[in-house]
Amino acid sequence: MTLRERVFRAAEAANRREILDTLLPRPGGVLLDLGCGDGRFTMEVGRRAGVERVLGLELVDELAALARRNGVEVAQADLAGRLPYDDGSIDVVHSNQVIEHLSFTDHFLREIRRILSPDGYAVLSTNNLASWHNVVSLMAGWQPPPCHPSDEVIAGNPANFVDGVGGAVGQMHLRIFTARALASVAAHHGLRLDADRAAGYYPLPLAASRAAARFDRRHAAFLVQRYVPAR
Repeated sequence: MTLRERVFRAAEAANRREILDTLLPRPGGVLLDLGCGDGRFTMEVGRRAGVERVLGLELVDELAALARRNGVEVAQADLAGRLPYDDGSIDVVHSNQVIEHLSFTDHFLREIRRILSPDGYAVLSTNNLASWHNVVSLMAGWQPPPCHPSDEVIAGNPANFVDGVGGAVGQMHLRIFTARALASVAAHHGLRLDADRAAGYYPLPLAASRAAARFDRRHAAFLVQRYVPAR
């Protein structure tokens, strides 16, 4: 593994820790992970929130099967459609590194608001467009690493360790947000920002990046935001 890969993996790990720290306890509640992958982190989120049921939505057959084996109650459905859950039926919604892959941001946030219980909350995490590594890339005339200009290939930044590699179907990033933009769109759909955090700080090592992200969350690598239904 190269140094760049290690720094990226460390930032991802810091992001997961920040998500766990942002969760509020909901003993006996229901958690839904939108884009649950293999379910391992989903179960960790469920344990931290203290919920009774852990639900997941995953489109990919192989990942859905793994999530079921890991203990998640998985539904296979497309996020572009109506989510297969009743209004106000979910206490905690979690979605990590999913919203940037969607072109239908408004539908996604509208559905989260619909299924959230009145005292529920949602924790969303995604790339931060305003991060320093994106700002510096633009100053150098390079494509910011999380902003993919093609549906078929990652291109435009020679410092990106996967530059020139083709992305899997559905894995390319379509919309990248600043913290302010994401919160504004969420507010438009009835979700009030309740906590605004950040994680990762390229190219600093893990301990230093966590301190830097807390001191200057505006320019950290990842956004972590908690929302509650607006009254």
